[in-house]
Amino acid sequence: TLKASKALLAHIKKAAKQSTQDATKRNLLEDEDGEVDEDTPVWLTLTTKRHIADKHRLQPGKIPIPHSLNTDETSTICAITADPQRAYKNIIGSDAFPAALSKRITRVIDFTKLKAKYSQYEAQRKLFSEHDIFVADERIINRLPKVLGKTFYKTSAKRPIPVFLQAKRAKVDGKRPKRADKTKSTDEQDSVNAGTAADIAQEIEKALSSALVSLAPTTNTAVRIGYAHWTPEQIADNVDAVVTGLVGKWVPQKWRNVRSIYIKGPNTAALPIWLTDELWVEDKDVIADADIPTTKDALTEKANVGKKRKALDGAPAPAEADESPAPKKKAKKQAVVVSESNDDKLDKQIAERKAKLKKQKSAAKKAMDN
Repeated sequence: TLKASKALLAHIKKAAKQSTQDATKRNLLEDEDGEVDEDTPVWLTLTTKRHIADKHRLQPGKIPIPHSLNTDETSTICAITADPQRAYKNIIGSDAFPAALSKRITRVIDFTKLKAKYSQYEAQRKLFSEHDIFVADERIINRLPKVLGKTFYKTSAKRPIPVFLQAKRAKVDGKRPKRADKTKSTDEQDSVNAGTAADIAQEIEKALSSALVSLAPTTNTAVRIGYAHWTPEQIADNVDAVVTGLVGKWVPQKWRNVRSIYIKGPNTAALPIWLTDELWVEDKDVIADADIPTTKDALTEKANVGKKRKALDGAPAPAEADESPAPKKKAKKQAVVVSESNDDKLDKQIAERKAKLKKQKSAAKKAMDN
């Protein structure tokens, strides 16, 4: 993994330098030495033998990684919470909440106000452009796709990251008790089920220090694991963490279902770091030669498909009747080919035609003379 990371990063830097030298117009914003952009991502691609999920999951999965992808202190965070937002604003603005993280969270909005204020497409695009990262309470994250629409969920760039913002229940005899029913009393309805400042800060930091996985019914899953300006050791560490978490938590049948693992840049070829020796998960996935349909059977099946219209209209279209003339046509075709390929017979026919035409010309000439 470390060797592949070194080779990939060297190739990305070389390609960036080459593109800078070949550019017809110099970009004044580029570095003079042709260094790669800090935002150039490095991706891990994992291919499986069977689909990794049965349906599209708009809620991204989280895999803890040793080197965070969101270390930029100037990036802004929008927190989408359960109702009411004032309680969470007070927690994030309190002295118990880490000041560095509180400074990055520039907006806190609950689901009710989000639905009322950002129902229009233009408002959604404005919200999308104003913040770099979006985190959302796990209790309401499944309702966000209907509210935020394709502006947020068309790509996986800024999909809200699920975080646990509820109050943690104390264990009783090693087990967590069930949550109280809020319909029982008015006092419980008025209370806010929010975690402490330390717990909420820890959950948000955990989300920021995770690689995000967008699960879909496909055999190819891509995860962003780092940037091109990182060291090969950092890339290798994140590769190991993402592969272990992805295979262990989401890949059905674990390593038996994994076909290959690659790392790549945005404009580079995929560099393999692991390939399987078996192409199938189980022996039943392999089709025996006896089960493969012959060419004649495939042609017969294809011919019968076009006769569905006649069968629906009531016209008889038995397969035996349609197949019987086929050998005769084939034999007729072969006879024509054989006759045309026989040079002696063809020369004789041409000579007879020439003699016949010669006689007709002479007879016509005599008739004109008389």
